[in-house]
Amino acid sequence: MIKHLIFISICLLASLPSQAQERPLKIAKLKYNGGGDWYANKTSLPNLIAFCNRNLGTNIAPEEEVVEPGSPEIFSYPFIHMTGHGNVVFSPSEAQNLRKYLISGGFLHIDDNYGMDKFIRPELKKIFPELELVELPFNHPIYRQKFIFTNGLPKVHEHDGKPPQGFGLIYEGRLVVFYSYECDLGNGWEDQIIYNDPEEVRQKALQMGANILMYAFTQN
Repeated sequence: MIKHLIFISICLLASLPSQAQERPLKIAKLKYNGGGDWYANKTSLPNLIAFCNRNLGTNIAPEEEVVEPGSPEIFSYPFIHMTGHGNVVFSPSEAQNLRKYLISGGFLHIDDNYGMDKFIRPELKKIFPELELVELPFNHPIYRQKFIFTNGLPKVHEHDGKPPQGFGLIYEGRLVVFYSYECDLGNGWEDQIIYNDPEEVRQKALQMGANILMYAFTQN
């Protein structure tokens, strides 16, 4: 209960204009085991943070922290981002810690950077064996924060010709995990020079990322 109250306080602060905050809020990237490139998209979160501070009035520290799934430090961050292309492995103790974090009010955004899907799904079952990933409808509030996405996630990069999909794990009525699939959302946050994406595509990706953060801060 104490940890849950801490998260509520942090999230309420994050929704206030930056002038009202004394210290920047910190978010983190998840450093997981299994050999997958958890460190991918090095410029993505700093760019998203700058976009949110500029357009949402948040006061988020300009560089993300790095946290491991089994660390007690994970409870210091109301928002955790996870990405990569390959294998993911959570130990039983890491899965238990992630479950406590999410139940206590934390939020996890998983962005499949192409190739993670077959690995992350069984690992999520370790955290919430009783839950199933469900595709969120296009009228879900995560798509209707400051920026409106009437057709769900934007498509940043093509791989297998599949539409982008946003999945969620919902625990006791609360969205605790948002999983962006076939979207490459984090690639769209990267410096323009890296992928040379059109600016319109980058802006849509950043706007959707801002929606995810805004949702996590205000409705969790």
